Formats: sequence, C-alpha cells, structure tokens
Amino acid sequence: MIVFLDFDGVLHPDAVFAARNKPLELRAPGELFMHAPVLEQALAFYPEAKIILSTSWVRILSFERTLKKMPAKLQARVIGATWHKHMVQGGQDPFSWMTRFQQIDSHVKRNGIKNWVALDDLHSAYEVAEWPDNQRHRLVLTEQSKGLGCEEAQADLNTKLLEIQY
Repeated sequence: MIVFLDFDGVLHPDAVFAARNKPLELRAPGELFMHAPVLEQALAFYPEAKIILSTSWVRILSFERTLKKMPAKLQARVIGATWHKHMVQGGQDPFSWMTRFQQIDSHVKRNGIKNWVALDDLHSAYEVAEWPDNQRHRLVLTEQSKGLGCEEAQADLNTKLLEIQY
C-alpha cells in the first residue's frame, strides 16, 4: 500500500513560507507537522504501508532536505517522491503545469502501483475538479487550514486505508 503525501494543508495548515537562508515558517496557529501523529497512528495498523512524497517541498528544498525535516516515524516509511530533479530538462519542469492528480497518476503508471491513496488539500476548486471521478475513492481531501486535525478527514483516511487494503 502506498500513501502519496502532501504536507501543507495535511500535516499542518497551508501557511508555510520559505525565505532565502531562513528556516521554514508556519504563519498560522500551530507548528510544522502538528498532525503527523494522526497519520502515524492511522498507519500503525498497516506496517507494510509506504509513503511517496507528493509535496511541493521536494521541488523547493530537495528530497533529502525534505526527508530530514519529517518526523522520524513517517520518514522511515518514505520510499520516494513523485518529483525528481532529473525530470527537469532544458530548464522545463513538467510539474509546473501538471495537476496533483496528474503528478501522482504519472508516478503510479511509471511504477506499476496498484494499491494507493493520496492525502492532499488540492489548493483550488480547479484541482478538485481535475481529480477524475473514478479515482476520487483514493483521495483524502483535507481542508487547508485544518488538515488531519479535522475529525472528518481522520475518519476518511481510516476508511480509505481499510478499503485500499482489500
């Protein structure tokens, strides 16, 4: 089982800012990765579950730096990311114009992944509309300000993890 994981709007509010030569800053109540324990607890029932990072942090910080910022229990489950620096060719980054679903779907197809779920806040109504209806059962859609701090999102996550298992 694979969990495609966005950070902003999922593990903490979608209000993280990166300034050059300064640490990442959450400009909302709480702290970075404040909802990580919720995901850790949900995944505790699925020891085989692995995480693929679908967060934009990988593009901004690098895979290695993103990994180092994660809580240890989640970090231990990470096996890759949807984005890789080798995807940029001729200065063009295909992720600049792809929706989150397209990014994930491309990774799924390249790697033959069958059982997966995605945790994301999908920044806009356009992104939500672009997620195909026949794949909505794989999406745990969180509210940007609440993420996995919302009981409805937690229930949806637990349900989808159970469903994808079978």
